[in-house]
Amino acid sequence: MKTVAIQGYKGCFHEQAARLFYEMPGHAGHDGSDVTPGPDRGSNIGIVECDTFEDLFRVKASSIVMAIENTVSGGLLHNFELLRKSGRAVKGEVYIRIGQNLMAVPGQKLEDIKEVRTHYMAINQTRPWFEKNAPWIRLTESEDTAKSAAELARSGEKGVGAVAGELAASLYGLEILAPGIETNKQNFTRFLVIDDSMEVPQDRINKALLCFTLPHKPGSLAQILTILSFYDMNLTRIQSLPIPGKEWQYFFYADIKFEHYQRYLQALQAVKPLIEDLQILGEYTAAL
Repeated sequence: MKTVAIQGYKGCFHEQAARLFYEMPGHAGHDGSDVTPGPDRGSNIGIVECDTFEDLFRVKASSIVMAIENTVSGGLLHNFELLRKSGRAVKGEVYIRIGQNLMAVPGQKLEDIKEVRTHYMAINQTRPWFEKNAPWIRLTESEDTAKSAAELARSGEKGVGAVAGELAASLYGLEILAPGIETNKQNFTRFLVIDDSMEVPQDRINKALLCFTLPHKPGSLAQILTILSFYDMNLTRIQSLPIPGKEWQYFFYADIKFEHYQRYLQALQAVKPLIEDLQILGEYTAAL
């Protein structure tokens, strides 16, 4: 069984992303068998829970699934640095829509719930729903959405709810009282898959994550972007982070998509004389 390290607790969105990548037909990490995620069918991956993103690179696991950006809150900048320093390579990506659900021990109604425990971000994402539909419910911050669901299931406490994803409700046997209570229906998180044992066929590679530095002189970044455009490279994201100890110098992290792998190699050769410290952090199949 492949072991997958995630940040968070079983049932969280990281696990949902891992299952989607490794278990659903049609995804790059799927082995071809018809496996439905969830406790009813069993799983071909073992989840390794980690408290922090740093722990992902410390534990013994076959693979890592790590959030890298969100359509609402932006990029997880520290995770770019963790990836660069790890020397590991990205082999895939997954996009998950962040849907939040009010759940409780079975046999209760919405009006029975007096308190809801969940992560502060989930509270921010769902507060307008509670203010409109259940203003009597007290919202209490907790460490993690899925952990809140797990603890509620263990205690069997009545009158208390949790807000988490559908997977958490399924894993812990909770009943969803109100589905899809998040305010922003276009809240997506992108996850990177880091798997040393996985080989992506060259004819399926159409996206790459690069990290590089530039000489500290005017127009250096513009030159790079012009060359990438000439070779039909689609720059889907670029992020800069300061280089410690070097004033006004930066690491640039760039996601590029392309149709032809050889054209991509030509683009790299064209920009190499103009950049410094090029690292290819991953070459893989784009999820979108």
